[in-house]
Amino acid sequence: MISLKNFKKILTAFILILTLAFVGIATHSQIALADTATNPTTAAEVFSANCAGCHINGGNIIRRGKNLKQKALKKYGMDSIANISNLVTNGKGIMPAYKDRLSEQQIIDVSAYVLSQAETDWK
Repeated sequence: MISLKNFKKILTAFILILTLAFVGIATHSQIALADTATNPTTAAEVFSANCAGCHINGGNIIRRGKNLKQKALKKYGMDSIANISNLVTNGKGIMPAYKDRLSEQQIIDVSAYVLSQAETDWK
């Protein structure tokens, strides 16, 4: 028999998986056309294809406080292209490393994109 604590963990994991699937479908429905989905060229496309699943509109669906808003970026010392690039490259905690998925230039570009979006509160 499953305890209430284990049931809550299983339910939370299930909801997270459903949320990630929904976000992936919602964010890639029209903008991820053919070549753009496999070869994103602009920083916004790179973000959409690789980051928006967890960080849609600068938020964080996994860890609420670890979002990409300006206040959080400053709080965690992620308010520079170099620091964001290092995090994107190497990952940390539950955030995966993207050094094998993105080029160095894509990482720099998406880091600059995150900073510019944070400055305008992701609008």
